[in-house]
Amino acid sequence: MPLNLVEETVQVEPEHIGKRVDQVAAELFPDYSRARLQGWIKSGELTLNGNQVKTKDKVPPMATLELKAELEQEGVVTPQNIALDVIYDDEDIIVIDKPADLVVHPGAGQPDGTLQNAILFHYPETANLPRSGIVHRLDKDTTGVMVVARSARAYSSLVEQLQTRDMGREYDAIVQGLPTGGGTIDEPIGRHATQRTKMAVSPYGKPAISHYTVLQRFRAHTHVRVKLETGRTHQIRVHMTYIHHPLIGDTVYSARQRLPAGISFDLQQAIQSFSRQALHARKLRLIHPGTGEPMEFSAPMPEDMQALIIALKEDLHV
Repeated sequence: MPLNLVEETVQVEPEHIGKRVDQVAAELFPDYSRARLQGWIKSGELTLNGNQVKTKDKVPPMATLELKAELEQEGVVTPQNIALDVIYDDEDIIVIDKPADLVVHPGAGQPDGTLQNAILFHYPETANLPRSGIVHRLDKDTTGVMVVARSARAYSSLVEQLQTRDMGREYDAIVQGLPTGGGTIDEPIGRHATQRTKMAVSPYGKPAISHYTVLQRFRAHTHVRVKLETGRTHQIRVHMTYIHHPLIGDTVYSARQRLPAGISFDLQQAIQSFSRQALHARKLRLIHPGTGEPMEFSAPMPEDMQALIIALKEDLHV
C-alpha cells in the first residue's frame, strides 16, 4: 500500500442531487483543491457508486463518492525561515514542540507560513520526502510534540507505526463540565453530514478510539489526559464534544462557552479570552527507525494553558 494513500468514502446529501460530480466533490472533500479532485475523477481514483465518471456527470440520489488516491505534493512548497522549537533531531527524525497558530502544511487559504515551509528551510534534505517528512498533524491551534521524518527509512517506519497504532500519543485538555470518571470513547469519526469542514461521530466514519482520565476537577471544568489509539482529524475535540464535555475555547465544536454562576471575575476573563482549543500534545512514544529502540519525548504545557489552570484552581477558593 502506498504510504501516501488517501481513502475516504462519503454519502451525498439531498442538496447535491443533480449537481456536477466535481462540484459536489469540492464540497465533500474540502481539504483538496478543485483541480486535484478533477484529476482524480479523470484518473478513476475518485469514483461515484464505485464507477468511474466524468467531471460534468450529474450526481444521482443516494450516491456515494469514494476517494482512493495516492497523494502527491501539489504545487511548490517554498522553504521559509520560520523558527522551530526543536526538542531532538538526528539523521532520521526531528521532534519539535509546535506552538499555537502554526498550520502544519500548506492548504486552501494557507499557501505558506507553515511548519512544512519551516522544515524545508532548516532541513532541506526533507524535500525528497512526501510532505517534507510530515507523517501526522496537529491542528493549527493545538500545541505540543510532533515527529517529522528526516530520511526515507524513517518515513516508512513512522507511517507504519501510525498505521499499526504502535506510536503512543498523549494529550492534556481542559474541558467543560465534570466527567464522572475516566473512560474510553470508541466511536467512528467522519465528515460532518452538512458542515463539510467539520468532523463528527458517524456510522460512515473510520474507527476512532480515545482513552481519557480525569486529572483534576474544578467548579465546572475538568483537566483531563487523553491517550489516542487512533489518529482521526479533530479526534479529541469531536470525541469530548460527543460525551458533552467540549474543550474550553473550541469555537468549532462548542459555539457557546458555558460560564457557571458564581465563578470569579478573573476566571470569567480567563475563559472568555482563551482564544484556542485548550489542547496540548504532551507526550509522544515511538520506536526509533534506525536503532529500533523505544523513545519518549515530551513538551511542557504552554503558558496560556498553565495560566488557565491557575485561574481554575484559584476559583475553587472564592
